[in-house]
Amino acid sequence: MPPAGFHHVEIWVADLALVEPSWKWLFGELGWEPYQNWPEGRSWRIGDSYLVVEQSSAVRPGLPYDRMRPGLNHLAVHAPDRAAVDRVHRVGPQHGWRRLFASAYPHAGGTAHYAAYLVDAAGFEVEIVAPAGDEVTEG
Repeated sequence: MPPAGFHHVEIWVADLALVEPSWKWLFGELGWEPYQNWPEGRSWRIGDSYLVVEQSSAVRPGLPYDRMRPGLNHLAVHAPDRAAVDRVHRVGPQHGWRRLFASAYPHAGGTAHYAAYLVDAAGFEVEIVAPAGDEVTEG
């Protein structure tokens, strides 16, 4: 059977130095490993998939990223368990992430969906999703 899921995702940013610490922390918390490192970018890998955050010289100048415009609205990634979702939600603001839908945490996506929604300093949203049926209590 061929691999499933995405091969890689690239997120182009206007300021790598602004967002790299947040992404590095987040993916470290979720068990992703550093993968590539070059002056304009970083990547992290889990399984056969990897994610790139890059300050490409090909980025067109213009308005800052707006997740409400056509294009990528958010990236959703798996967490190993509910405890990881809780930890990321709790500690994320200390690492450059702003909480979204905090008043509805952890069920902003519905009662059967356990997730944290975070936004980095550049406006990119990440949804951290616990496995279905994981009944670890919130902590």
